Amino acid sequence: MAKIDLNADIGESFGPWVMGNDAALMEVISSANVACGFHAGDPDVMAQTMRAAVANDVGIGAHPGFADLQGFGRRRLNLSAEELTNLVTYQLGAAQAMARAAGGAVRHFKLHGALSNMASENAEIARACYAAALRVQPDIILVVLPQTAMEQVARDLQANWAGEIFADRAYEDDASLVARSKPGAVLHDAEEVGARIETMLRKGAIVTASGKEIPCKIDTVCLHGDGAEARAMARALRGHLTGAGFEIARFG
Repeated sequence: MAKIDLNADIGESFGPWVMGNDAALMEVISSANVACGFHAGDPDVMAQTMRAAVANDVGIGAHPGFADLQGFGRRRLNLSAEELTNLVTYQLGAAQAMARAAGGAVRHFKLHGALSNMASENAEIARACYAAALRVQPDIILVVLPQTAMEQVARDLQANWAGEIFADRAYEDDASLVARSKPGAVLHDAEEVGARIETMLRKGAIVTASGKEIPCKIDTVCLHGDGAEARAMARALRGHLTGAGFEIARFG
């Protein structure tokens, strides 16, 4: 039976402002990317999220982003390599401490939002972020967008890495995500998403909006947890994949 990991960005609430339905997603996913307090999350939310991940036997990942709460980390900031290094080091360290306090451990690392998009385009940004993470935790698994600068840098650094595709996002022909500002960038039909992801897994390739196939390593599928339909989408995708013969299990 083929195996595939399902991951979601989790712990993105802040104080009394609730984002997504983490409790429901924890019952569906096998890996959680926990916000580290810069683009979203706070110490209390991190603690609750880490405890929930441990209780549900869900793999814990650090999910650092830009210090941009108002923009949810989706606005691009121009930072130096040293600033990126410190940003990643600080957030990964926080995630490690909170995970240990909850009885778990950080096993993977995934960049968020605009920082992720910039790292997929620019190898120097990816290198600054990934080298910083590896200095803190040499065996950490880097979650990368395959066939982008992220994969190139992960390979150059001889790091453990996992290739990720997005369940509800359309792709350009260069393997980048279609910008959210464009029509059709975000997919909402659960049945369409299930069939699309099954096709990509069986082909071992990203299928772009134009129909182009880009062969790549696929270890995990990301489900966004901040939309109104997130819970239904997650359950529908897991049901579709298990019905198609896939086992849901952590990567690595």
